[in-house]
Amino acid sequence: MQMKHKPKLGQNFLVDDSARHAIVDALGDLSKRTVIEIGPGHGAITEILASRCRKLFALELDRGLAAELTFRFRDQAQVQIVEVDVLKADFRALIPAGESADVIGNLPYYITSDILLKLFAAGSAGLIDRAVLMMQREVADRVSAEPGVRDYGLLSATAQMNAQVDHLFTLPPSAFSPPPEVYSTVLRMHFAPRFTELGVDPNGFNNFLKRCFAQKRKTLQNNLRAAGYSAEQLIEAWPGTIPAQSRAESLALELMAELYRSLLDIDLPAENASK
Repeated sequence: MQMKHKPKLGQNFLVDDSARHAIVDALGDLSKRTVIEIGPGHGAITEILASRCRKLFALELDRGLAAELTFRFRDQAQVQIVEVDVLKADFRALIPAGESADVIGNLPYYITSDILLKLFAAGSAGLIDRAVLMMQREVADRVSAEPGVRDYGLLSATAQMNAQVDHLFTLPPSAFSPPPEVYSTVLRMHFAPRFTELGVDPNGFNNFLKRCFAQKRKTLQNNLRAAGYSAEQLIEAWPGTIPAQSRAESLALELMAELYRSLLDIDLPAENASK
């Protein structure tokens, strides 16, 4: 019998049986894989993963839930419950040397972006191959948005520089207990950083994207002037492939990378360079 648990920490537990199977199925064959589960809760997905993967690390911040899961899976050596904040978890220590892992989880709404950034870094380091992640629908729409639509922004560009993003399905509040006030969407990510392909360095380009998307209503040139580039510098270096009045959300990553490379030789004032 499933234990009752007072929800906190933004917890909404998945109770839809077909949804929990569909989420695990989306990861594919796990028989030889290490899987990291974020926020297992009462173990609705953990239970399915335990019989499919070679090794499972379930990361649970809530002490009571971690104890519940540790007892429940005490006889399954391939399952390890780790009581930890996912943002502080050391993925490298969990994954066998020379191997990679897959990630699955229902991301807490209030730290979704922070978790995604951690996963992107792990993907760039070769630690993670795939992830199937559930998050608030509005956030998922931003992650998977294409250039030129309203939802496209810094999160979209960052996600798509680091992974191929597939929109799988959306679940209503009734799929959870207690029901949240929002719909939830499941995305699948295949981590494949594009920095080398586009000829940019990760840290420099990530900082450049932040400057370009700093004020969404401003044109790209206005955002870059606010970042420290002069109008003259921008005019001289501006690629002919990019209209002068473009906004960052209208440009594909290939064009953003072209602009970044064209501005590389311009030295920003010290107070702007680290922004």
